Amino acid sequence: MEQFHKKKGKEGTRGSSLIAKENVETLTFYRNMIFGANGIYFTVNTLLGHHYVTFDIVMFVICFIVHIGSFQFMRSMGNPSLADNGQVLDPGVDLNMEGGLAEHAKDLIILTSITQILSLLTNWLWLLLLLVPARVALMFWTNILAPWIFQPAPEEDIPDKKRAKMERKMKRAMR
Repeated sequence: MEQFHKKKGKEGTRGSSLIAKENVETLTFYRNMIFGANGIYFTVNTLLGHHYVTFDIVMFVICFIVHIGSFQFMRSMGNPSLADNGQVLDPGVDLNMEGGLAEHAKDLIILTSITQILSLLTNWLWLLLLLVPARVALMFWTNILAPWIFQPAPEEDIPDKKRAKMERKMKRAMR
């Protein structure tokens, strides 16, 4: 139970070799997830004697493209640069950082893997892939459009004398 207790105090900085090691572990985990999802999909379909129709092939190709694209993106982000003696010069981007771009790539791999496995139950579950454009639209709205549309008007710096004159004018107009 001690492993679940949150540590008190400031979290220490992590060294570049630790970040590089964790990046390799993260990439290995998601590579295995991709292979596992594809393996389960083809094994179950083959054992059940499923005949692959065009729809099944197209949906597999879409999942394959998303898997490979997300994985290669994560791999390029977390690629460390090493010195001649093997020392880590730059660990690359921390793939386990919360709120980072790698987190969205990991979510994409998880969603497509789950969708691919659940599609074994019924082809209607391929519709779960529509959560991707819905999430993109939500992020676009909350991070770009809504703040831009609903931002308050900029305050103009009006001298006190002029502001007082305008207030008097407004009071006269309201009478």
